[in-house]
Amino acid sequence: MKGPISIVETGLRSLLERKEKYGPLSTRQEKTLKRAAKNIKKTREMVNGLLEIGRSEAGACICCRFQPSRTVHEVVLDGLETALGAIFDESKEDWKENEMYQFFSENGVFLDISPRVNNIEMLQDETKFRQIFLNLVTNALFYRKKRVEIKMRMKDDQLLLEITDDGPGIKPEHHDTVFKQYTQIQGASSELQRKGHGLGLAGALILSRCLGGNIQIKSDKEKGTTFCLTLPIRLENSARLLTP
Repeated sequence: MKGPISIVETGLRSLLERKEKYGPLSTRQEKTLKRAAKNIKKTREMVNGLLEIGRSEAGACICCRFQPSRTVHEVVLDGLETALGAIFDESKEDWKENEMYQFFSENGVFLDISPRVNNIEMLQDETKFRQIFLNLVTNALFYRKKRVEIKMRMKDDQLLLEITDDGPGIKPEHHDTVFKQYTQIQGASSELQRKGHGLGLAGALILSRCLGGNIQIKSDKEKGTTFCLTLPIRLENSARLLTP
């Protein structure tokens, strides 16, 4: 799949960046092409994500130092972009923290990151961490009624992330089912039935355990859902690390 994706991506970039050869674009045409290019990029990331799951099952990790709070901000912005079907201006990358939080709250996402977490670095596989969190955020945005709450804390040498939506919730007997590949909860109403293959949450669990962590669920029908991600700040099993 990588070959066809690259060809489409190259074609779109040529139309956007080589106007002297392919001709000028109207504002509407340029906006449409940018949206297509953005979604091609997301498709490539999805393919890479599936490959990451395979690498995780083989025990391969590539670790680096990064600030988890910054990664969380970027992923929430990316998740909102997908949920809203919009392309955000690149200037948003230069927002101050209070401007970003205001934008999040205007769109029903509320972050609560402890001061201690703001000052830490992780030694983990950032690509996998990003994919795990994006899956959880995307799931919450899909099922929410009005809001998603994200809490980020430290406990000893563990990073704790809670992602809570105010959606329809999940009965306790179905908690294990949501983490099974190619499986969906039967009997969901048509407006809540996910269009997919049940890979997102299953993949997130595989990746989190590869990084020495875990995901747990707190939910009941009509009471919303909370996914609790726990990860060690430092992945200690050096036999599984490939540091760049």
